[in-house]
Amino acid sequence: MDKNLFQKEVYNVVAAIPPGRVLTYGQIAYLLGKPQYSRMVGHALRNASSGLGLPCHRVVNSQGRLVPFWEEQRGLLESEGVKFCGNGCVDMKVSQWEFMKE
Repeated sequence: MDKNLFQKEVYNVVAAIPPGRVLTYGQIAYLLGKPQYSRMVGHALRNASSGLGLPCHRVVNSQGRLVPFWEEQRGLLESEGVKFCGNGCVDMKVSQWEFMKE
């Protein structure tokens, strides 16, 4: 697998996530045809240059949990209208991007 190509593909998907919606690491991996690479999606995002202007805050884990120790993520999502459950996770039923319907 070409790591640089995979990263570019991840960045393209993340750039397409609309405001107010989220995707999971696993969904991004699945969209790229590599469903077993969800951790690699996380690595690609962690290594993304801030100069790319990617909306990385719109990517959460499969339960809707936010990135540990990234305090700003919740505020960024809330400012876009993303809904949260009482446990602090994103309400995936409401805020998950249903890319096949749009």
